[in-house]
Amino acid sequence: MDLAGSVIEQMKFNWEGVYGQELSKEILSQLIISNRIPHSFLFNGPNGVGKHLLSLRFAQYLNYNNLPEKSSFINNQIANLTEPFIKYVIPLPRGKNETDTSGPVEKFNPDEIQELKSELEKKIKNPYYKISLTRANIIKISSIRDIGKFLSLNYSDVKYRFILISDAHLMNEESQNALLKNLEEPPEGVIFILLTPYPDLLRETIRSRCWRVNLQPLLNEHINKVLIEYFNISEKIAADVSPFSDGSVTKAIELIENDFENLKEKTISFMRYSLGGKFNSAFNELNLYLIDNDSGSIKLLIKMIISWLDDILKHRISIDEFYFNSHRETIVKFNSKFPDVELNEVIKKLDYLSSTIRNNINLYVICLNLVFELASLTNRISK
Repeated sequence: MDLAGSVIEQMKFNWEGVYGQELSKEILSQLIISNRIPHSFLFNGPNGVGKHLLSLRFAQYLNYNNLPEKSSFINNQIANLTEPFIKYVIPLPRGKNETDTSGPVEKFNPDEIQELKSELEKKIKNPYYKISLTRANIIKISSIRDIGKFLSLNYSDVKYRFILISDAHLMNEESQNALLKNLEEPPEGVIFILLTPYPDLLRETIRSRCWRVNLQPLLNEHINKVLIEYFNISEKIAADVSPFSDGSVTKAIELIENDFENLKEKTISFMRYSLGGKFNSAFNELNLYLIDNDSGSIKLLIKMIISWLDDILKHRISIDEFYFNSHRETIVKFNSKFPDVELNEVIKKLDYLSSTIRNNINLYVICLNLVFELASLTNRISK
């Protein structure tokens, strides 16, 4: 075995808990072996595919020490997002009477402090957990300035220190300008990792200074494992929801938290009424759903309807993996009866309809439009 292989064997490169992402893991493994580590990375990929955990494993391997007791200590410090190993930057709400000269949490009230503490504890316990703080929609300039204080401290006994910026796209122009100064001349042994599903919202001058690592959506089997191991979801629910998750643990959890089984049954019922031409019943079904749910749930319902129509298209081209696998007979029957009806245009319109929900359009109007689009489909069928 050569030296590189020996190092890999000693370090036990198993990327524990990071499912899929084989190419990304291989790239990072080779960088570790080469000992030529860029000072900044951009981990790009959808929410819920393992960007955070991959970052932690990378940090642990780079700080690997042959002494078992020291290695264990370092791994725990990194897993717990502990400084000086990890400086963790996330979007935060603005405190009462906060100014740009205030510290990131200086003006937080006790409830806000407790919420932040609770969310961080959940993230440490479960690296696939998506932090959700009330009114946290921006990475504040004060958080970026706080990085400068972190960099000014000397920790000669720590081989690598990491600045981990989650949802990096939520930095505004001022915050990005401040970060850029830190990226230009980072101290030795400091590595920045920016995590985002939307790299194009970052300035080109930031992206160009980062080594990009592209993470892909997870396979259904990987979603299943994460849901079972990290969220204690039953095998049945995990298997049912994973096909609808778009390869994202975050999306899978969102579906589960919105009563996925009920959502699925509402979708089936609505589509049966709609495709059967019973539009009053379809509209009433939507209204009943609307009473107990918010705009986010309506978006999920539209997504489920699009998945149903996608199944019809899949069957036409002999793809056998359906979202609504337990209702394949209905899908096959539809195609045998209406093999030529055009669905792509309806799917595009439904997708657009879903996007308008962000603009606070009346949900009653959304429901009317939803029924209208499916009515137009049936009208084309009848003709």
